[in-house]
Amino acid sequence: MKKTHLFFVIIIAIFFPSCEDVVTLDLNTAPPKLVIEATLNWYKGTSGKEQKIKLTTTTDYYSNAIPKVSGATVYVKNSSNTTFNFTENPNTGEYFCTTFIPVINETYTLTVISNGQTYTATETLKPVAPITKIVQNNLGGFDGKTIEIKAYFNDPATENNYYFYRYSYQNPLLNNYYVGEDTYFQGNEFFSLSQNDELKTADKITISHYGISKTYSNYLNVLISIAGSGNGAPFQSPSATVRGNIINTTNFDNYALGYFSLSEADIKNYDVQ
Repeated sequence: MKKTHLFFVIIIAIFFPSCEDVVTLDLNTAPPKLVIEATLNWYKGTSGKEQKIKLTTTTDYYSNAIPKVSGATVYVKNSSNTTFNFTENPNTGEYFCTTFIPVINETYTLTVISNGQTYTATETLKPVAPITKIVQNNLGGFDGKTIEIKAYFNDPATENNYYFYRYSYQNPLLNNYYVGEDTYFQGNEFFSLSQNDELKTADKITISHYGISKTYSNYLNVLISIAGSGNGAPFQSPSATVRGNIINTTNFDNYALGYFSLSEADIKNYDVQ
């Protein structure tokens, strides 16, 4: 009897393969929130005059399009009250400035006025130590066979520093992000480390180091832990609300998402040997 039942089960499995139904959940949709991408970076060896701020809104979970925010007023002021206006490339939600003046340890205030709401944030432009050398180790990883790349720098001894590291790979096309602070290596030589165990000869890597504030470091730590560090994150929409330093001065409860940051940055390209 048992063999007969087994026979019919096999027949059914062969002639009636299982199928999958796509289930669309009826999710609650919150009112859209403004998203402000205002990361101003001053790369070593450049003037830093050209900067971009992007405005979008949150949207439905199933939407494939990210709504752009046009017609906003966007500007940044320094401590001397000099104003740097950001002008939109029409209907793109991207606002550009070509006259920005970056100054290390200068304090800047961002203002965004959109749909009758005013958003502000204040941050300081933080320095970064230059990358002094890049070292390749072909015996890295737990198995001793993984290629590791280290980018070295000399941490300043006179101040507490916070760092944001980004490794961009062309094959496969992905980015790794992580943050660090100099608590255990202040005033000494240190390094950032690649986090890709599939590196091979001739792969191209772009290594970027950013000097960031302590508060921005805390924000990025939370964002990276939610979004993950190896899949193009952390600047995609996370699965939880992460509040930044941007305040709605018109209606405090109607806050914007995003963060206003300013960093000096160093960037190097490296070909795996």
